[in-house]
Amino acid sequence: MTAILTILTEGFADWETAPLNAAAHSFYKVETSYATPGGKQVISSGNMSVTPQLALEAVDVADYDAIIVCGGTIWQSPEAPDMAPLLTDAKRQGKLIGLICDGTVAGARAGLLDGIRHTSNGDGYLDFTGYHGKALYRDTPAAVTDGRVVTAGGTSPVSFMAAVMDGLGLADENLDFYVGMHAAQFAKAA
Repeated sequence: MTAILTILTEGFADWETAPLNAAAHSFYKVETSYATPGGKQVISSGNMSVTPQLALEAVDVADYDAIIVCGGTIWQSPEAPDMAPLLTDAKRQGKLIGLICDGTVAGARAGLLDGIRHTSNGDGYLDFTGYHGKALYRDTPAAVTDGRVVTAGGTSPVSFMAAVMDGLGLADENLDFYVGMHAAQFAKAA
């Protein structure tokens, strides 16, 4: 069975990974799990309370097919957990890594974005991290996939969901329908 682990932190952006985890779990029977620093309950930016299955510190990357880092304001603060060991291990094991919104900050700090095409919340957004991948930044509203890493800005949860599902080999006509359903709101009225 395919398994996705999503890393959540206090103040996480609840809309960013909800489409991915909902579609994966409900329609594709993917095992979805959540980890937080210390395994503590966290409250999202929208005041949603989540009790995780495990502590971030207890994650065994080998148990998952994909590691997802959800955005949230903590990634720009001194309280941000150091994701470098976990993300480096996931990369070494060939796991799919998904970074959305400020989750890309965690990836940049871990050196994950230095040699791959990627996106985030805008050109220059990651500069403060000291990363060395600016020349490979793509200023696009859609998710960017390079190898086994998917990045997206915080306004692209559906594109992110589709890219992660594709990276897991789960893209099909049902996923196309789901993406089209969300895109319908942007169609011009007749």
